[in-house]
Amino acid sequence: MELNLAGKVALVVASSQGLGKAIAAELANEGTHVMLTSRNEEKLRQVKEELNSLGEGNVSYFPCDITKPDEIQALVQKTKDELGKIDILVNNAGGPPGGTFEKFNDDNWQEAFELNLLSYVRLIRAVLPDLKEEGGRIINIASSSIKTPIPGLILSNTFRLGVVGLAKSLAEELAPYNILVNTVAPGRIATDRVAFLDQMKADNQGKTREEIEKASKKSIPLGRYGNPEEFAKVVAFLASDASSFVTGTSLLVDGGMVKAI
Repeated sequence: MELNLAGKVALVVASSQGLGKAIAAELANEGTHVMLTSRNEEKLRQVKEELNSLGEGNVSYFPCDITKPDEIQALVQKTKDELGKIDILVNNAGGPPGGTFEKFNDDNWQEAFELNLLSYVRLIRAVLPDLKEEGGRIINIASSSIKTPIPGLILSNTFRLGVVGLAKSLAEELAPYNILVNTVAPGRIATDRVAFLDQMKADNQGKTREEIEKASKKSIPLGRYGNPEEFAKVVAFLASDASSFVTGTSLLVDGGMVKAI
């Protein structure tokens, strides 16, 4: 199967670690030119050096706080200046704090909104002129909570569904420009974020993280957590020419964990 990703330009958000880093690595391995970004410049520098040895794609980085509109504009301009017209946007962001409804005040809700939904809106708005020229891909990373709410993650449960509504609406609006918009929802993928959530659950229940992880794996038909590379391959498919008739969809990558139809 020909992905035809070589020479394309991708902006991959929150790519200094975890799923974002794995996505950036997979795209770079396919010859895509990748702009890395996060708030941690030292991690970005390390990831750039690591990824530049993978394939023919050039890898650059630019630090950015995606809750700040002016920094988003600077990031997009830097990508265009260094790598060229943007073809692929991978929206991604760290998850908001865990907790139940009564734990959070207005400031908590506002911060989660700006990080996990409004940042996606702003990034799409910033790259849209490039994508409208010849078409392109917008891939929004969400969570398995788009199919079934996760206890103790009310902020994530709320705003991840907003991402789905955004993507579904844009898929129709932007189809005339051959811009495909999809959402990818990870289940239990072995990242620092999942380890943190397992530890939080363990602390709340008076158990060890290993006990929580063992119980979680029992709920997954494949009997294990996924690895970031497996998730990244799905994103690369949606970024590629091989997905040319796929838009407006939400795709779970969860080993069969979510039972919702």
